[in-house]
Amino acid sequence: MPSHHLTQRIVAVKPITVPAPGRSVDLQVKVTAPLSGRSLPVIVFSHGNAWSMDGYEPLVDRWAAAGFVVVQPTHLDSRRNGITWDDPRFATIWRVRIADLHAVLDGLGDILAQAGDLETRVDRNRVAVVGHSWGAQTAGALLGARVLDADGIPGEDFSHSAVSAGALIAAPGSGDTLTPFAVEHLPFMRPDYSTMTAPALVIAGGRDQSQLSTRGPEWFTDAYHLSPSPKSLLGIAEGEHTLGGLAGEMVAETTDEDPARVALVADAISAYLHDAFKLDDAAWTALDNAAAAGDGTWDITSK
Repeated sequence: MPSHHLTQRIVAVKPITVPAPGRSVDLQVKVTAPLSGRSLPVIVFSHGNAWSMDGYEPLVDRWAAAGFVVVQPTHLDSRRNGITWDDPRFATIWRVRIADLHAVLDGLGDILAQAGDLETRVDRNRVAVVGHSWGAQTAGALLGARVLDADGIPGEDFSHSAVSAGALIAAPGSGDTLTPFAVEHLPFMRPDYSTMTAPALVIAGGRDQSQLSTRGPEWFTDAYHLSPSPKSLLGIAEGEHTLGGLAGEMVAETTDEDPARVALVADAISAYLHDAFKLDDAAWTALDNAAAAGDGTWDITSK
């Protein structure tokens, strides 16, 4: 298992304000990047419910150390905005989240220019979206997934031409088994993955029992099973919803504190994207081989 300590120096710049007309609160992002290197691939990361650009450091810092430029927006549902379930704005936040990612991608050149010399150091042809939990549904929309309405009709296509791959961590599954709470407050949690054509890695915990679905942990594998290939699925047998503490060490909702598990998630995504971007397939091949030869604590399937 890789060491928890970073070997490459990284730098973070925040806040950078991104133009987002009509948004009730300024859209701000944080950019984390390696101090050196050129032709760097980009990850745009969508946080889980109530988080912000200041979360997920254990993931983001590892990606930057692995050579990625990571851009993290703060979505409207962030705790710092105080928009609760009962706020009339909550019902449309899922759309604003998707619009946030579009605004980041459309304004990427300007964001990178404000973050130092990054505009000249990135590879704009290698851009991925990654998200955790609600952020995974948000990211999935940019990979081609849609949202079914009350009649089961797929909504609009939110895919973005700049995005060529992604990773979905603990992504909500299909909406036919939502709990009454979810039906009332989160009716948009009805993803249609049949149109999610972009290459993506889906990561699911074998002990992730959602409060939003009456199904078990396999609900979180729908993004893999119900989408067209090419896809890969990393299953982590003992993983719960934060997969070891992705959003930060010792944060309140972490139920399965495990730095090695966080490192596995981070490094699997780096390896997968390096392979999907045709930069280097060695790390992904090694991970695949390690899964096949391993003790079953985690496994990889692909299609």
